[in-house]
Amino acid sequence: MLIDFLKSKNKYQDKINELKEVYLSDDRPWVIGYSGGKDSTVVVQLVFEMLQQLALEERKKQVYIISSDTMVETPLIISSINHTLYSIQRKGIELQLPIETHKVKPEIQNTFWSLLIGKGYPSPRQKFRWCTDRMKIDPANRFILDKVSKFGEVIMVLGVREDESATRAQSIKQHTIDGSKLMKHSSLKNAFVYAPIREFSLDDVWDYLLTDQAKTPWDTDNYELYALYQNSSGGECPLIVDKEIKETAGSCGNSRFGCWVCTVVKEDKALVGFIDNGENWMTPLLDFRNWLSSIREDRDLREKSRMNGSIYYVGEGDERKLGLGPYTFEARQLILRKLLETEKQLVNPYEPDYRLIQIEELKYIRKLWIENGDWADSLPLIYFDVYGEMLDWDLEERAPFDKSQITDLELICEKNDVDFELVKKLINIEKNYVGYKIRRGLIDEFHKVLNQDVVHHGKVEGYKE
Repeated sequence: MLIDFLKSKNKYQDKINELKEVYLSDDRPWVIGYSGGKDSTVVVQLVFEMLQQLALEERKKQVYIISSDTMVETPLIISSINHTLYSIQRKGIELQLPIETHKVKPEIQNTFWSLLIGKGYPSPRQKFRWCTDRMKIDPANRFILDKVSKFGEVIMVLGVREDESATRAQSIKQHTIDGSKLMKHSSLKNAFVYAPIREFSLDDVWDYLLTDQAKTPWDTDNYELYALYQNSSGGECPLIVDKEIKETAGSCGNSRFGCWVCTVVKEDKALVGFIDNGENWMTPLLDFRNWLSSIREDRDLREKSRMNGSIYYVGEGDERKLGLGPYTFEARQLILRKLLETEKQLVNPYEPDYRLIQIEELKYIRKLWIENGDWADSLPLIYFDVYGEMLDWDLEERAPFDKSQITDLELICEKNDVDFELVKKLINIEKNYVGYKIRRGLIDEFHKVLNQDVVHHGKVEGYKE
């Protein structure tokens, strides 16, 4: 037993020595992708220990630890990540380590609810996973590119391992630079990837994390992390910063570390696992997620044309049928109402002020709705119906007409046999060009809307969603 223990300690010290060699070999800063799971925790812990072993004058370049907050992360996980990032930063300052922790988030126009409720994107599925690029890859890449512009080149340090899958192993080997510990990033020109635990097995990972009573260098307990994995068939959802890695990663819906609202998978084993292990307060999340998944193919809740106005068919012969477009406005109103009701019902014992949808998202969605014809300004009314209070809504986002004016316009349209919804679209286009000296594109926008609505939603295409 003692011999095995010493071998294990030597193995991990050898890895720390390798990290020292790579760290000291150049001036390129490191960006570590931290997801809160076991593999990324191993990487952060190894790097932390490596920096501690360096002399103060050798700690010459910055190490950024970034974590992706999609804003729909499983509540327990994002709470754990927040606590860990704070602990790492606090301890790093105390020990004079060149470490900075950051959370990266999608821009407001690319959040899950902005796209689904605001624009009507159908909930993601395997063949239409619009979420990963916008909510994970793009925010992380923005951070990386910011550092590239400052330093010229950066090195991404990731917790990817070859034994996760044959496809992952092949991808890692294909991108490795001959004679180097580094790999080429598949899309960012001046970024390189270093995978220090690429040859680690699952046993290696847990052996390292749970050695010496599982105490981390920043004074947290890895047994708490281990508890998150117990009784679960799910694994880790990595912080994805590379489209090549995304293609080998699969969905995170079965993972303890994915989004609570994931509809890519048939069953959310992560939420079920948490609830089965006593976190009953998360049941409303599972109910909402299952409901959202169940309405995805409801034809009554989907437009009959795509967002650009074109229509398409799926299937062949007698099986051929009209494809589905985005969620209707009525469906989006329904989804928002149910989401707010779920939020009101939820009691998060770890974060009492926890919200499922942020106020900034609600304001952005309201703006989108008004711009697309919601002159009744229904979002504040839905919020009031659920919460019994009004938010501090921005006055400049008010609808262009009051209720009586809308009624008068609707009557005029009816009298002249003109489609009211079409008129609303045209007025909204005109409103968007108010104040411009040169209104280039206005007529093109008019033609686009008129072609969509008058010529039966545009041309038929054989596109499959």
